[in-house]
Amino acid sequence: MNFDEYCQQKAAPPGSSTYYALRQSPAASQPLLTALFALRRELEETVKETSDPAIGRTKLAWWQNELASLAGGSPSHPVSNALAAYLPDVKAEYPALQALLGGFEMDLDQARYLDYPNLRRYIQSVGGAFAGLVARASAKDKAQASNWAAPLGEALMLAQFVVETGNDARHGRIYIPVDEMQRFNVPAADLINRKYTDGFTELMRFETKRARDALTVAVGAIPANERRTQRTLIAHVALALALLDEIERDGYHVLHQQIGLTPIRKLWIAWRAR
Repeated sequence: MNFDEYCQQKAAPPGSSTYYALRQSPAASQPLLTALFALRRELEETVKETSDPAIGRTKLAWWQNELASLAGGSPSHPVSNALAAYLPDVKAEYPALQALLGGFEMDLDQARYLDYPNLRRYIQSVGGAFAGLVARASAKDKAQASNWAAPLGEALMLAQFVVETGNDARHGRIYIPVDEMQRFNVPAADLINRKYTDGFTELMRFETKRARDALTVAVGAIPANERRTQRTLIAHVALALALLDEIERDGYHVLHQQIGLTPIRKLWIAWRAR
């Protein structure tokens, strides 16, 4: 298996939202974008699918060294080799790659967030830094891309938190701020034990509205001359908005199941978002 095939299987298996979103981007951009999404998936799996934090830290330390090797011109991992092949200026993007890794490292140290400003530190690294990398991969004005891409990446993270509420809670992580749960009288035990209450419904309505509003504002802020270059991010926003609508129609029953869209619907939404 070459590194392109590895990245494709890791980042965008057929039927996934990322698969359809990537297919909307110009063909010349797809290999680099796929490699970036593959890296994000590697880091996410390292912290979220490793039960022992010590093992997770060891794996992240390996990735820290691997990213340094990538910047130094001697990568060894298939994803790093793909980035070396397609990323025009690895050294220039090295700080953003480190920021992305640092964001996931927070998952090993913190499973709850007291308030939204604390949570935002996490989503700025994991969501904002990553969206900046994706945007710059094909942006016409790379110097300005982070200004509008970072809020978009943060908004996508907010939507992901809604979708993954139950799954995250079962793995010991809650990305809904403590003060917001208290405001709606929803204890953490309700999320972990999959208990639906009127308070939980109101809490999820609040979280969903925040994510939807943030997505709408962020996608609208993409400059007109960049909209063709950012079809992958725009498709991701469209898919996220459709999924939030589906969750809302289902009554926010996200604790015991992961609500999703069918592959054919994903294809249609991603294509139409172009």
